[in-house]
Formats: sequence, C-alpha cells, structure tokens
Amino acid sequence: MQLSAAPYEERLTAPRSWWLISFLVGVSMALVLLPFGTLPMLGGLAGGTAVAAVAASSYGSVRIRVVGDSLIAGEVKIPLAALGEAEVLDAEETRAWRTHKADPRAFMLLRAYIPTALRVEVTDPEDPTPYLYLSTREPERLAEALRAAKPA
Repeated sequence: MQLSAAPYEERLTAPRSWWLISFLVGVSMALVLLPFGTLPMLGGLAGGTAVAAVAASSYGSVRIRVVGDSLIAGEVKIPLAALGEAEVLDAEETRAWRTHKADPRAFMLLRAYIPTALRVEVTDPEDPTPYLYLSTREPERLAEALRAAKPA
C-alpha cells in the first residue's frame, strides 16, 4: 500500500546562526584576498560564502521519515517490524545517551544543536545494533508516528 503522504517527516535543518557563520567565512576569504585587488576580494566573498553555505545546507538536509512500514533516517531504511519501544529523551537524557550511556554499536543520527532525541530499541536478533538514537525536535510526535505505523 502506497501512502500519499508520510505520517511523519522532519528535516533536521541547521540553526540560523550557521548561515551568519557562512557569511563570516566569506568575509574572511575576502580579507585574505584583499591584497590582490577588488575583484579577487569579491570573488573570495562570494566563493567563501557559497562553499560554507553549501556545507551548512548539506549537513542540515538530513530527514527523518515514517513512510509505510519503514523508518527512514538519513540514508538508512529500517522496517518497523524490527523496532521495539521508543523512548522520548529530554535534554538531559539526550546528552547522557550521546555521551557516557552511548553504545558504540548503536545507530546515531546525531545533531548536537537539537536538544531532544528519540531512542528506539532494535528487536531484530540478526542485527547487532542495540538501538537507534535519532535527534529530533519533536520526539513525542515521532514516537507516536512509529506506534501508529507499526504492524499489529
């Protein structure tokens, strides 16, 4: 069955401050090229800003989706039947699960600028991954979408 729209979709966009930093990288390039003249300086401003903006955009283009019977997190597609309970993590628990509680075998879609996350148990006995750690701005909504889409 093909669904017309995903029950859950989120793009983990980069924070606004990163776009200001992209511009400041361009200004830095312009200052480096200033001794060579106005044209190289403008090229450095445009080129440095563009390269930094592309880097910020690509890092912030990751998506989490629940579509049909699958969870798609970045480049990974996981069948919902292989997933167990989802645990909503607040800011403090999020920090703990990405530092001292973290398992090196876990799949982590980590964005440090997002203060909340969802931890989903992997129940497939063939999969060595113990859990998924997904940075998300709406962990309750994602957990509910996983519960609703999971096969009975």
